[in-house]
Order: sequence, then C-alpha cells, then structure tokens
Amino acid sequence: MTGRLKIAIFNFQSLLTVFLLLICTCAYVQSLAPSILDRNKTGVLGIFWKCAQIAERKSPYVTICCIVMAFSILFIQ
Repeated sequence: MTGRLKIAIFNFQSLLTVFLLLICTCAYVQSLAPSILDRNKTGVLGIFWKCAQIAERKSPYVTICCIVMAFSILFIQ
C-alpha cells in the first residue's frame, strides 16, 4: 500500500463497486417491498428510490456492468 490512504472514495474501482452494489440492493428491496422506497421519492432518502429506478430501467446495462466488475475483481486484481 506504500503509505497511501486506500478507501472506496479514493479508489475509482471500489467506488464503482459500491455504486453498483447500491443500485442492485435498492432494486432488490424495491422488488420485495415497494412501499419502503416509494414513500421516499424526494429528499435524501430519494437517492435509494432513484437507484432502484436506474436498475429497473437500465437493467441490461447494470447487469453487464456487474459482470464486468466481477470479472475484474476476480481475475485482474
């Protein structure tokens, strides 16, 4: 690590991984209990509703990104 601070915010690949996990988790929660996210469409908690909408509307792209990220983490790092 050579003395550098390594957290998800400063590592681009980790930031993308966290973002993809957030999108997938919000979509999963939306599918199980839609009322949890639907009542918070605005404000700070509206971010989770927006992430669920991204996963719902762009699901092929999110799936491809998840597969590419998994391949990258498993075989390239």
